[in-house]
Amino acid sequence: MCGIVAYVGSRRAYPILIKGLQRLEYRGYDSAGVGIIDDCKILTYKKDGKVSDLTDFVGENKINGSIGIGHTRWATHGPPNQVNSHPHSSSDGRFSLIHNGIIENYASLKKVLENKGHQFKSDTDSEVLMHLIEDVYNNLFKGVENDAKFKKEDDKKLFKAIRIALNEVVGAYAIVVLEEGNKDEFYAARKGSPLVIGVGNNEYFVASDASPIIEYTNKVIYLKDGEVARLNKNEDVVIKTIDNKKQSPYIEELEQSLESIEKGGFDHFMLKEIFEQPKSIIDTMRGRIKPKTNEIILGGLKDHESRILAADRIIIIACGTSWHAGLIGEYLIEDLARINVEVEYASEFRYKNPIITKKDVVIAISQSGETADTLAALEIAKENGALTLGICNVVGSSITRVTSGGTYTHAGPEIGVASTKAFTTQVVVLLLIALRFSQLKKTVDVENYNYLINELTLVPEKIEDLLKLNDQIKKIAEKFKDSSNFLYLGRGLNFPVALEGALKLKEISYIHAEGYPAAEMKHGPIALIDEEMPIVVIATRKDNYQKVVSNIQEVKARGGKLIAIVTEGDIEVKEIADYCIEIPKCFREIAPLLTIIPLQLLSYHIALMRNCNVDQPRNLAKSVTVE
Repeated sequence: MCGIVAYVGSRRAYPILIKGLQRLEYRGYDSAGVGIIDDCKILTYKKDGKVSDLTDFVGENKINGSIGIGHTRWATHGPPNQVNSHPHSSSDGRFSLIHNGIIENYASLKKVLENKGHQFKSDTDSEVLMHLIEDVYNNLFKGVENDAKFKKEDDKKLFKAIRIALNEVVGAYAIVVLEEGNKDEFYAARKGSPLVIGVGNNEYFVASDASPIIEYTNKVIYLKDGEVARLNKNEDVVIKTIDNKKQSPYIEELEQSLESIEKGGFDHFMLKEIFEQPKSIIDTMRGRIKPKTNEIILGGLKDHESRILAADRIIIIACGTSWHAGLIGEYLIEDLARINVEVEYASEFRYKNPIITKKDVVIAISQSGETADTLAALEIAKENGALTLGICNVVGSSITRVTSGGTYTHAGPEIGVASTKAFTTQVVVLLLIALRFSQLKKTVDVENYNYLINELTLVPEKIEDLLKLNDQIKKIAEKFKDSSNFLYLGRGLNFPVALEGALKLKEISYIHAEGYPAAEMKHGPIALIDEEMPIVVIATRKDNYQKVVSNIQEVKARGGKLIAIVTEGDIEVKEIADYCIEIPKCFREIAPLLTIIPLQLLSYHIALMRNCNVDQPRNLAKSVTVE
């Protein structure tokens, strides 16, 4: 979850680190810190709170030095305070470390180290890792000081100590380690947590993702699990595995632009990303629908189509918003392609002793491609012989590397912690998959298939129209900004939209909200309804409309305040609901892509009116890289 950044070169490190931390702050904002070598000494500054609190703390202090590390924290082990902030130092102050991930066996390692005389200042697992590396370093050549076999010139002592120490670690990590007095190089390693190396001209950048790097270079190396890199500004990158196998670095070119990670005139990243959805959906569809034949081409799935067609079932694994997209995918794939689909929380999948066979296809959905729970679930699927596929947004992410194939969403960078455009592009990809296999299986007649393709291509235009309702939705938000509870109801394909709408409200406004199938309301939640309870009902014409109208009547009879999402031209619901938001007419399969837009905007405006930080909601982080 945490964000890490590092630099070595000829530039002044401090402004690069601060700017990098600001771009990574979506990953965690409980505390921030930097460590910079200036005049051969490691100067450490760290502060609880956000990166802005760190810069205020540093103040007018002139921090020179052209090598340094920075960290923005999402707290796991130990409360978010200054002591637990990164970087963490070794006992003698010689080494300094930043870490993203969780060391699962830190307690047993800490006990061993304490018995050896190590004293700890923080509650973190990260400090334990720093002390472990120090301990290995101090004992590395004991008894063999004069044995050349153990002191090769091409294998620096700290390089070796890090590799040996990481062999003792259980868990996930992305780390960078500084050594006092060494102004030319640092070391980076990863397992289960993302790490990108930016390659410049006699300079290197390291970060949790490419956003701090793109301003300076578009050449990157994605470090793989179990790899450790030595980054010396005067030399080529040296990469070894933790068991000492030398690797050949593969340099890629980033396609990401600097403009894509900035607000572009919007007040918040979340609002920008809501308004980017027409473009992101176009980008997701681009090149995947043949103009004349309407044939769908998904290059990352092409080699696996026969196995998918022969599969007993598709299992979709995901967390949070991606799980909601997966639920919509279940409806779409089962309805259109007639393939059995199950949707599982990735966080629970591995603990239920799941039955998986070689005849199963497991699709992992993740915006970042780094979600720890999802990666762990994928490992279980692979061990049991299932075909594993991924749907994610970030090129080169872990899910893309561990799966046999998959599809990128091409949503572009999503900085706001509450996911918006990632959700709609995931749904688009799932609809494309459903349509592709309906075409192969001939489960949808040609006429309806072509109608659906045409409808899908019109979605960006229809979302543009919906975004024009922003002021109307803002006025509705004003009426309910002080509510303490919300209920979201939907049927069929709109039930997962109700779940997603409720999640958005919870995430950024801190209002308790629940999503339910509309018919389930009378099996319990109806007890909550009174004159103070706002109920958001998705009541589009094509999806069990009359049944939903009956549910609306039940709500109204008990005094609930109704906000209805209806199809353009609706009369029946308008007569009952207190507030109505119209979406353009569309096929039922398309509806989730439209009905979610007003719910995103409603959550955004309510959160703003409650003075909440919509881009960095409390206790959350964008990329959940811990289990």
